[in-house]
Amino acid sequence: MAFLDRIASAFLLSEIRSGMALTLRYMFKPKVTINYPFEKGPLSPRFRGEHVLRRYANGEERCIACKLCEAICPAQAITIEAAPRADGSRRTTRYDLDLTKCIFCGLCQEACPVDAIVEGPNFEYATETREEMMYDKAHLLANGDRWETEIAMRLEIEAPYR
Repeated sequence: MAFLDRIASAFLLSEIRSGMALTLRYMFKPKVTINYPFEKGPLSPRFRGEHVLRRYANGEERCIACKLCEAICPAQAITIEAAPRADGSRRTTRYDLDLTKCIFCGLCQEACPVDAIVEGPNFEYATETREEMMYDKAHLLANGDRWETEIAMRLEIEAPYR
């Protein structure tokens, strides 16, 4: 009997009819796609994108050169060199991040006691060469200046869960 059912199904083209019915059903519903470069979908507050180094409100960099982010990075993508300043505090003289090694795990962000290194909301940072994925301190600080308002908002939303 199953053999006759398969033959009748193939002869009557029931799969094609059910597929066309599904197509017609969705043809008149509102579209769910977005026009990507001009429209962007929502991002989670915990989204981990391009790295940034943040500054305090007075313009001083937050990084205190504790090197916890360098120590915890499983991919060993962060390199920090520090030197003491005249006032006795330590600050970084070199902060390099190799995004070709980075696995975007967020451990550097979690280890930082002053929220200096943060993975920001930017996911559109394609490059043409690998050398452009090697971020130095100036580039990371520029990213922080560009995304500071959104990063501060995201950290405030996430604060109860940290």
